[in-house]
Amino acid sequence: MFCAVIVAAGSSRRAGFDKLAAPLAGVPVLRRSVDAFVAAGAATVVVVCPESRWEATGLSEGAFSVPVLRVNGGAERQDSVEAGLAVLPAGTRMVAVHDGARPLITPAGIKACLAAAEKTGAAACAHPVVDTLKRADAQGCSLPEKVDRTGLWGMETPQIFRLDLLLRAYELVRTRNLVVTDEVSALEALGVATQLVPGGANLKITLPGDLELAELIWKYRP
Repeated sequence: MFCAVIVAAGSSRRAGFDKLAAPLAGVPVLRRSVDAFVAAGAATVVVVCPESRWEATGLSEGAFSVPVLRVNGGAERQDSVEAGLAVLPAGTRMVAVHDGARPLITPAGIKACLAAAEKTGAAACAHPVVDTLKRADAQGCSLPEKVDRTGLWGMETPQIFRLDLLLRAYELVRTRNLVVTDEVSALEALGVATQLVPGGANLKITLPGDLELAELIWKYRP
């Protein structure tokens, strides 16, 4: 059984507004993310968010064709993910962890990542880095260092794993008091590599301009 945990407990501080409740083509950003996983065949979707955001985005447990549940988040992202994992139904074999602020993920992108995870146990949406990279000093001035982008990828979500692997990884993270920013990093603590899968236009809403760009992508993509 395939389920999803959507992390949406952040403060939206850099955006300056509740980006998860903001409308994307007339529908709240968080709802767009939930809809994609329901359409991709997730048996249960767990949304990790405060009750106020749940209500502001118009979500409810009876509004979907599959169970969509809410749990409170924790102090760190990894705490929020673990809170979501704790309420997954018995029989869950594969689990996707997704940032609610990535509303452009498509059911096809989710299924492609899931197919890779079914083969390898661990897969994540990502994109090869194409920009020229520079390192800067404390004043923001470029340093005369060539940063080789060969083999570099920008990480995205969903990140999809066998549930038993992800639970083992987070147990190790807790035991070692590690701080991880995504599940791929948690799996690396176990020595498990993750298959990277290009996911298409899948930007994260972080700054106000990102929402405008997402609107354009939503409008013009097939």
